Order: sequence, then C-alpha cells, then structure tokens
Amino acid sequence: MDNLIPIVNKLQDAFTSLGVHMQLDLPQIAVVGGQSAGKSSVLENFVGKDFLPRGSGIVTRRPLILQLIHGVTEYGEFLHCKGKKFLNFDEIRKEIEDETDRVTGSNKGISNIPINLRVYSPHVLNLTLIDLPGLTKVAIGDQPVDIEQQIKQMIFQFIRKETCLILAVTPANTDLANSDALKLAKEVDPQGVRTIGVITKLDLMDEGTDARDILENKLLPLRRGYIGVVNRSQKDIEGRKDIHQALAAERKFFLSHSSYRHMADRLGTPYLQRVLNQQLTNHIRDTLPGLRDKLQKQMLTLEKEVEEFKHFQPGDASIKTKAMLQMIQQLQSDFERTIEGSGSALVNTNELSGGAKINRIFHERLRFEIVKMACDEKELRREISFAIRNIHGIRVGLFTPDMAFEAIVKRQIALLKEPVIKCVDLVVQELSVVVRMCTAKMGRYPRLREETERIITTHVRQREHSCKEQILLLIDFELAYMNTNHEDFIGFANAQNKSENANKTGTRQLGNQVIRKGHMVIQNLGIMKGGSRPYWFVLTSESISWYKDEDEKEKKFMLPLDGLKLRDIEQGFMSMSRRVTFALFSPDGRNVYKEGQEIMKNFKKCTANNAIFVFLHCII
Repeated sequence: MDNLIPIVNKLQDAFTSLGVHMQLDLPQIAVVGGQSAGKSSVLENFVGKDFLPRGSGIVTRRPLILQLIHGVTEYGEFLHCKGKKFLNFDEIRKEIEDETDRVTGSNKGISNIPINLRVYSPHVLNLTLIDLPGLTKVAIGDQPVDIEQQIKQMIFQFIRKETCLILAVTPANTDLANSDALKLAKEVDPQGVRTIGVITKLDLMDEGTDARDILENKLLPLRRGYIGVVNRSQKDIEGRKDIHQALAAERKFFLSHSSYRHMADRLGTPYLQRVLNQQLTNHIRDTLPGLRDKLQKQMLTLEKEVEEFKHFQPGDASIKTKAMLQMIQQLQSDFERTIEGSGSALVNTNELSGGAKINRIFHERLRFEIVKMACDEKELRREISFAIRNIHGIRVGLFTPDMAFEAIVKRQIALLKEPVIKCVDLVVQELSVVVRMCTAKMGRYPRLREETERIITTHVRQREHSCKEQILLLIDFELAYMNTNHEDFIGFANAQNKSENANKTGTRQLGNQVIRKGHMVIQNLGIMKGGSRPYWFVLTSESISWYKDEDEKEKKFMLPLDGLKLRDIEQGFMSMSRRVTFALFSPDGRNVYKEGQEIMKNFKKCTANNAIFVFLHCII
C-alpha cells in the first residue's frame, strides 16, 4: 500500500508530459480556499521549507501539483526541468514564478496548465496535493472581468471528479458559513463525503472566542471532520522565522489553550499530514479497482486500434466505405443541428443562418412583401370602373355585376404568386448555403464533397419544383371559387353596418399584422425629445409604434399609416442583409399632422442595428 501514491504520481507525470487531456480520474487531494486563507503556509509546513511564491492579490495563478516523497536527501525536481535537482528552495520559488510568467504573463493572468513539482525530504510523508488559485472578486492587471468565474471553472475542473478529495482551507477569524472553500466543496460534494476541513489562523480569533464547535464537527459537519492548524504570521514570514520553530510554537499553543487542550493530539500540521497521507492511501485503495478496470478497457481499445493500423491497407474498400459513412453521418447530424437549432458549439454569432434565417424569410420577409403589395387606390378605382362599364356594354347597369368583382379580386389574388415563389427561392438558396457549410469537413476529399453537394442539391431542386407546383395549385384553388359566404367576407350590407358602427364608436376593426420588429434610432425629429436615441419599434400594416424597450410596455409614439404607402428600397427581395431599408411615404406629397402638430416634412432618415427606415414626404 505504501507504493500506491508513487504509482499514481507516475501516471500523473505521464499525462502531463504527454500534453494530452487526462482521460483517467486519478485519486488526488485538491487544496481550495479564498485568498490569504493560509493554503501556502499549510503546504510549506508539510515540507518544512519556504518555497511557494508570496505577495498580495493572486499569487497562485496556475495549478501546482505538489508530490511529496519520503526520501533520504532533501531536494526538489520539476517535470519541465527533468533531471535538474533544486537543492536551494529559494530557487524552487523563483522557478515557480518564472514558469508561471512564461505561460500567463507577468501581469496577474491565470492558466489551467499545471506545474508539476516533486519534493524529496526525510521530513515528509508520501502525499500528493494540488494547490489551486484562491478565489478573487475584482480583476486587476491583465485579468479578464470574469476572473472569478474563470477561477471557479478551473477549481471545478479538479474537484468535481469523484476520485478527488477536497482540502477546504478556511481561516478561523471569518464566519464559517461564508467560507469560499466550503461553498465550492458543497456544490460538488453536498454530503461532505470527500471534503476535509482545515481551520487556520486559530491564534488570530477575537479574545473570548474559539473554534471548538467547528473542530468537534458540530457546526456544518463533514464526514471526514475538521483539523485546526496555526501558521506563521506575516511578521514571522518576513522575519524568516524557521518553520520548525513555528511547528513547536503551534504545538505549544494547542497544549496551552483551554479550549483545545483536550484535543491537542488531533490538531496541528504533523497530525494533518498523517491524516492526509492515510486518507489518500485509503482513497487510492478504494478507487483502485475501478481505476484498473478503466485502464484495462482503454488499453484494449488502443490495442484494437493499433492492430487495425498494423494491417491497414490504403486501398481496402471496407475501410474507405466505413470512413465515407462516418462523414455522411456527421454531415447529416450537422445539417439537422443547423436547421433545427438543437445546439452547436460553432453557432454563428454574426448573422442569422440556417433554420433561423428560414424562419425570418417566412415570418418577416414574406409578410413584408405581401403587405407591400397594397394596390394604388386610385388605380384600383379606375380598373373597377372600366371593368363594370365593359361588362355592361351598351346597357346602363343598376347594380355592380359579379363578374366585375371576380375579375378584380382574381387579379389581386394572382399577385400572391410572385412573393410566395420568391420565398421558396430564398429558402432553397439558404439550404444550399447550409449544405456547403456542412460539407466543409469533407475538404480533404474534394471529389466526395463535390458529389455529395451535387446529390443533395439535385434532390433539393426536385423538391423545389414540386413545392412551387403545389403553391401555384393552391392559388388556383383560390382563383377558382369566391366564397362570399365566408365570415371574413365583407358584403355590401356588412360593410354598411360596420361603417355605421365605426362612425358611432370612433373605432375600426382591422386585421393588424406585425410586419417587423427591431431597434432603430430616430434623428433630428421634433416630436422625439432628447435627440438621437435607440428605440424598440413595431411596424404593422396599420401603424408604426416605438417603445422604450423590448417589453413594449411604455409606448413613446404611434403614427397611423392611413393613406401612406410602403416601398422596399433594398437591392431587391433576394437581399437578406442584416440592415433592411424601406420607405413609407405619402403619394400626395402632403405633410403629416397629428393632433395639430406637424410631425415632419420633406425627408427624414432613421437608422438601426437591424433596419434602416427612410421616411419620405412628411412621414415620421
């Protein structure tokens, strides 16, 4: 059993030196705690030497895997300086600082790449500890603003593994309920099975107070209990007080203190070192069967792959077929995620793509094109007049003929063909883009990629033809029969009743469809006090409104679009840029008034992150 810890150390060194992600959860002890909790002092007391960097702020900026090995001589050895023995522990401290700066820079940056240090000494027991950075709240130097979250993620990378014991270091002069170390440990070990509590700075507690309830495991109990230690003060460190003297002072403190005298044999650094050695040995012994099984499975898998590659023949048809099927399956998975939006690490953060863009085509672009189809009322009246007179011929009719109604309505319904067909074209275009993007992983095999794109594109084009036929057939259905009995149809009697009700109540009931929503900035507009500001707008078929924010609770202004026309002034319907441009204008060139106030005249332009509105001839 004494050789268990050295064996795990060799595995740990092997993974680190290979520079690969550790596939095995090796049994280990991770030291966590807030800044200045006393983690470094505890580790130095184990060794009996000053060798860890000290200072203000974050001092430990990379994980330090400290392997303590009982030996005859006393020296240190780094994995990145293999073969070089550090007899002077001040040089070990400098090497830790230099190696940290080589990876993280000299301005307080952090990294999760570990430093492996092996210390041989006759004063230590076989023990492996991982010293992790202390939690910080405020970023300094080159540290990112989310430094606290990054340190937490680094700590969780180690302590969330079931094979990792957690050494939670907490100073006694702070409230245990606010302990950063215990809070982190509680998130991954809620039952306290893997957590060992260490209480430092017992000599700095206020007079008349003690940590007896904590050390007796009565307050916030842990399965493995708490152990109290007394480290050197900052004055002792600056005065280069010998660690052996500090350990003697620690022993004297516990024996002389009335609250700790009865448990002095279960307190102090030497006892903590023995407990950790025993706990880690037992932990390795308990996890060894599962570790061995996992190693054997991985070894069998690797041996199988090695055996396959020994007999690998580049021209083997079965291997080619297998590789091709794997790429096709990956293509299918990528295509499905892109369209369905089921989540991908390579999500586009710059513009809409895939399923989101198709969604926009149906719910925004198609609606916009249909609303834009609104005919010119003067021209429509002229057409109606000619249709009625031509149908009556030489006779002077008394009633409006049905044939005139059908002729005009059919012409309006037929106008739907162009936007819906263009909508299909846009969807097909986006599907082609998605196919090219998903086949990019086949770039090593250009002929396979070309043939795959050809097959998929051909199938899409075939479906496109069938889809357009179905759409045109649906429009022909609508042209074939006019259902004047439908509840939405407004006949002469219904139109008269609704008109009279509207005049009485002052309200109108219209189908008010939302065409577009987004942010815009209105500039140099008299009605908008405060100058150029971003607003959330809602453009419907009847009005344009803007609100303070996306909740649409506080409306700033609303302008009815009665008598105003909508015109697309983009490059065309096929344009799908993130900034959309269209115009609202009065065909008569008149100024617009609301409640006696002239809103605008001549020309105004408003820009937005996703829309540009050009208002012509007195539109907002």
